Parts: sequence; C-alpha cells; structure tokens
Amino acid sequence: MNIAVIGTGYVGLVAGACLAETGNQVVCADIDAGKIARLNGGEIPIYEPGLEPLVERNLAEGRLAFTTDVAGAVSAAEVIFIAVGTPPGEDGSADLQHVLAVAETIGRNMPATGPEKIVITKSTVPVGTAGKVRQAIARHTDRPFHVCSNPEFLKEGAAVQDFMKPDRVVVGVESEFARHRLGELYAPFVRTGKPVLFMDIASAEITKYAANAMLATRISFMNTIAGLCEAVGADVDKVRMGIGSDERIGPGFLFAGIGYGGSCFPKDVKALVHTLREAGVDPAILDGVEKVNADQKALLLRQVVDTFGEDLSGRTFAVWGLSFKPETDDMREAPSLTLVRGLCQRGARVRAHDPEAHHEAGRYFADLLGMGVLSLCERNYDCVEGADALLLLTEWSPYRNPDFDRIRAGLREPLVFDGRNLWDPERMAEMGFTYRSVGRRSRPAAAPQPALAG
Repeated sequence: MNIAVIGTGYVGLVAGACLAETGNQVVCADIDAGKIARLNGGEIPIYEPGLEPLVERNLAEGRLAFTTDVAGAVSAAEVIFIAVGTPPGEDGSADLQHVLAVAETIGRNMPATGPEKIVITKSTVPVGTAGKVRQAIARHTDRPFHVCSNPEFLKEGAAVQDFMKPDRVVVGVESEFARHRLGELYAPFVRTGKPVLFMDIASAEITKYAANAMLATRISFMNTIAGLCEAVGADVDKVRMGIGSDERIGPGFLFAGIGYGGSCFPKDVKALVHTLREAGVDPAILDGVEKVNADQKALLLRQVVDTFGEDLSGRTFAVWGLSFKPETDDMREAPSLTLVRGLCQRGARVRAHDPEAHHEAGRYFADLLGMGVLSLCERNYDCVEGADALLLLTEWSPYRNPDFDRIRAGLREPLVFDGRNLWDPERMAEMGFTYRSVGRRSRPAAAPQPALAG
C-alpha cells in the first residue's frame, strides 16, 4: 500500500519504519525541515533500540522516504496516519490543534479522482476526536473518505518489537471497506495468531487511555503498598510475589519504585481525568493515582533529607540514571527532574550518569549545569568518587551488577539509596553498605567480622 505518516516523532517514525519493513511504500512527512534533513541523512533523533538499522535499510531499499511536502504525501497516499503530538493543555486535556491542522491539510489536498482514502488517528486522542477529524476534512472536500482510530501501544525501549510483534492491534472503524483494508495492512504483524480487534471508533479511542491508566494505577497502588510495608517492617518484594501469582492479577507492573514518567502515562492519565470530568464521571481513582505518583518521585529526596538534614551545603551526591526508564533517552516527567533539582536547591552538588540521556539532561538542566552545581560524567564510576551517597534512579543494565568494591571505595561513606529496588538488601549489608530502597526494611552496614584464630 501507499502510506503517508504525518509526524516524525516517536510514534510516527516507528510506525513508518515498521510499515515499510513489511513491503509498503511509506512517506513520512513533517514540517520540521531540520529533522527531515537529518532523517534523510540517516540520523535518528531519538534513541530506540533497533530503529536505526530499520530506517537505514528501508531508506536504502526505497520503501521509506522523508519529506517536508505534507500536501504531496497526503495527495499520493491511500492510507494516511496522523501521528503528530497531542501535548497536555493547562487543564490536562489533550491539545488537538496539530491533529486537526493535519486533518485540514488532508481535506485541502484530497484528489478529485482516485481511490478512497483511509485516514487513521495514530496519535493518542480523547474520545470524539475522530468526529472532529472527519468534520475538518469534510469542510474542504466532497470526496468520500474513511476515518479510523488505531491507537499505538508501544513501550519506549521496545517499540520496534512491540510494533512488529504486537500483543494485539486495536482498530476502530465505521465501514467494511476500512475494516478490510486495515485487516490486510496488519496481517503480516499478527501471523502468530495475535488478534486484530475491530471495534467502533469511540471504544478504540477510550481503549488507549484506559490501558495506560490501568498500568499507571498498578504502579501507584504498589507504591502505596510499599509505603505501608516500610512503615510496618514488611517486604514489598514478597508482597508483590504473593499477589502477582494470583492469575486474576498477574505480575506485570507491580514493582515498587519512585514513580512513573515518560511521554504517555502522565499525559494520558491527566487527559482521561479531564474527559471523565467532562462526562460527569468522578475521577477519584485517577486523582489518587496522580497524587501517589507525584509524592513517590520525591521519595529519595525525602530519604536524603532524613539522613543529612534540609541543608545539604557541602554535600555531593552521585546519581545513576536520568531517563524515566532504561533503553530510552526520554526524560519527560522523569523522577530525576524532581530529585536532581531538589538536591541542588538545598545546596548540594550532583554528579550524574546515564548511558543515553546526556544530551537530554543538557536541555532539562541547562541552568544547573551553567551554575556548576550539576556535572555529567562519562562513566558511572566517576560519579561516586568523593560523593556522600549513591542514588540509583533508572535500572539500566550496566547498573545491575556493578563493581561494589569500587563503589564503596569511592564514596565518603558506603551509603546507597536505591529507587528501583535493583539490589538485594542482605547482600548490600554484607558488603558494608547502609542501604535504603522502596518498601523494604532499611539495612545498616554489617559489622566487620572478627578474624578467625589461627
């Protein structure tokens, strides 16, 4: 099929490359000329495992192209994906101005003749958006067209795998023509028997928000339980195993930590809260989810203040991990934003490391870097030299089994705050660390063992 993907952000770029990989002719269009020039030069603007070789291969084989000619891409395509951003407004609602601007462009560039076009909202949009897209297009054309909703369910760090081998594909349609054509389009991705779930458009639009809100709820629920465990001396890891083995619940997204971040969960929960209020439905559950998450992002900061006091002047802290999760450079809504800024505001200096997010850190922390209170280290061990404590924020693979002897030797005191429960408390204590984590009993360093008599 001839496909146009409007928007070359995270969703549009992954979708375009993966659709090209299955033999379609795909044009990704964007009004950002600089980004398009970089993409045509093989430069990928985001870090996503597996995406760069996919783009390079399909560019070289002529199945994938990048252009600033949005009108031309729309005119030539049979299937058009709208994959532009929907940032949150001040009231938490999704800002649809970019989506509707693309819809207007589609209407203005609908050819007088040719096959019927299918217009698909791939962006995360609130229920009712497809109707607004349809109206925006219809203002400029009398040609028949089909509007569909096809929300994405991509995890940052595993987006290519998720698109190529999805758990399910959700498609909201209103015509048999669109149902048939999109069934053909997605057939190569579901050969192992995973379902393509066709439904009405409103249900498809709600499904995306409901899925993310459910996952966010599980995270905040477990973080609430972690607080209870810490208060009474229980172990949240054992609780997680106890409830996760229940088939009705399952083990996914039950890990305690310092909260969720990124481009999806925070934005989508806010947007669903706004939609619920508009519909006259009490969003109390999701209000609680948001509050717990906001509080959780400051957990390690509270632990540091409990240990050292409010005035952190003269203190230096090592931070491992800046992105909101591993395998991505995305720092949007990351717990590191709360922690690093909170430490520096209290007079501390911070040395931080992240395998991929250094360039993003320069954007989010330009003021702190300029003042010299934050420095970015090329190697993770460089952070700990002379630091008062190590704080782990992101569970990157290189942090999972580090050289603990080197860490202990570098720190002024062997003190570790683990925001992702990555390390075993008993082992940390045995190695001489005072160790604090999330929802597990704090472990003081073990006393030195007396030497055995010869």
